[in-house]
Amino acid sequence: MNNKERMFHAVLFEALALAIIIPIASIATSSESMELMVVGVGMSLFTVVWNYLYNVLFDRYIPGERSKRSLLLRIGHAVGFEAGLIVMTIPAIAWFLQVSLLTALIIEAGFLVFFFFYTTGFNWVYDRWQPYRRLFVA
Repeated sequence: MNNKERMFHAVLFEALALAIIIPIASIATSSESMELMVVGVGMSLFTVVWNYLYNVLFDRYIPGERSKRSLLLRIGHAVGFEAGLIVMTIPAIAWFLQVSLLTALIIEAGFLVFFFFYTTGFNWVYDRWQPYRRLFVA
C-alpha cells in the first residue's frame, strides 16, 4: 500500500465511521450531536494519524499480500489498533466532555465495541475489494 492509498484508506475509514457512530452515540448518551461531533472529529483526526502510523508498522512486520490475510490476523490487527488508541484517547475525552476518567472509559468502551467490529469488517472488506485500485489505478 503506497502513501496515497494509506491516506485514502484512513479518510474513508473515518468518514464512514463518523456517519455511523455520531447518530448512534447521540441517541445512546442523550448528548448533543454537535458536542459529540466535535469529539468525534477531533478523535477522527487523531485516529487518522494513529491509523497511518499503526498500519505502516503493521505492514512492515507482517509482510505479504493483503488480500490473503486471514480474518484471525485482521482481528489481531484490530485489537492492537484499538488498544493503542484507548490509552491515548481516554484523557482527551474526559477533559473535553468535563467528565471523570471512569465516565470517559465507559464512553470509550462504547466506541471500542463499535470500532472493534467496524475495524475488522472494514479492513477485511477493503482488502478484498481494493477500492483504491479500482478507482485510481488503471
